[in-house]
Amino acid sequence: MFHESSGEGYATTAPVALVVADSVEAAAEALEALDLAGCKGRKPISFAEASADPGNFDGLDLILVETAAAPEALLEIVLARVDTVARERALGIVATVLPEQIDVAAAQLLGSRSQILCNPVRAERISAIAGAKWHPRAVMDDVNRDAESVRLRRLSEEVARIAETLARLTRSEDAEPRSVRDRGSGYRGPDTGPPVEISAAEIRAVIRARRMRAQFFADELFADPAWDMLLDLFAAQLERRQVSVSSLCIAAAVPPTTALRWIGTLHEAGLFERQADPTDRRRAYIGLSAKGLEGMRSYASAVKRAGLQLV
Repeated sequence: MFHESSGEGYATTAPVALVVADSVEAAAEALEALDLAGCKGRKPISFAEASADPGNFDGLDLILVETAAAPEALLEIVLARVDTVARERALGIVATVLPEQIDVAAAQLLGSRSQILCNPVRAERISAIAGAKWHPRAVMDDVNRDAESVRLRRLSEEVARIAETLARLTRSEDAEPRSVRDRGSGYRGPDTGPPVEISAAEIRAVIRARRMRAQFFADELFADPAWDMLLDLFAAQLERRQVSVSSLCIAAAVPPTTALRWIGTLHEAGLFERQADPTDRRRAYIGLSAKGLEGMRSYASAVKRAGLQLV
């Protein structure tokens, strides 16, 4: 049976979260992560309840969706409703999905307020909750608002510290480099010459060579999911082929949750764009944005003009 967190020890302004789950085990794991993150979890609701009554989402800061055991007929409906509610009310979303549900989830939740996890460990759940984007509900005055801002910042720092500690213990939390996010739009130098023709076969050869390293060295020594995905999407663009989110996760050569986090990062950086499937709204494709494509073409041209090999 599900139990609502008691709330003992929480300030009245502690983030309030709702778990949507049809799996008792998944709901329990979500509530545990919320407690460790300093959030107050309400009694979980089922997918049927989430689809039937929008009032279930009133008074929240964060929504956790656990898709294990979710009815297929309700999965898309609930994810769409959660996304709509989160956008309207500035809530954060953390969705935990199975590998076969990645495309359905990404079609609805790929955005700056959503984090999609795939078979996560506890550290990943806590880290996602700590990083969830949400705005606190109204406070009484400016003094209280400033105090709340400080408290939330300290809470976030503490949760991040807990997540990092758990990650070291479980050896399963991958750090996310911030170079893409921090450098903004000014990280690429100016183009210094005319574009040079580049073929999909050349890019695929680079990808094959990168994958061959795993035959001789441990995978984690050369983990570079951002670049692997950029290469894969660049080759697909040259081939005029679409790439699903799940396929791109495979191309990243890292655990799905890490790949999904990077997809979100590169999407926010303006290098990736979501492309709808006109024949199946449950599927989302990912492609290079105009900015991403220009960057890859310019890089490839600069490398070839210099007489170097793409890597």
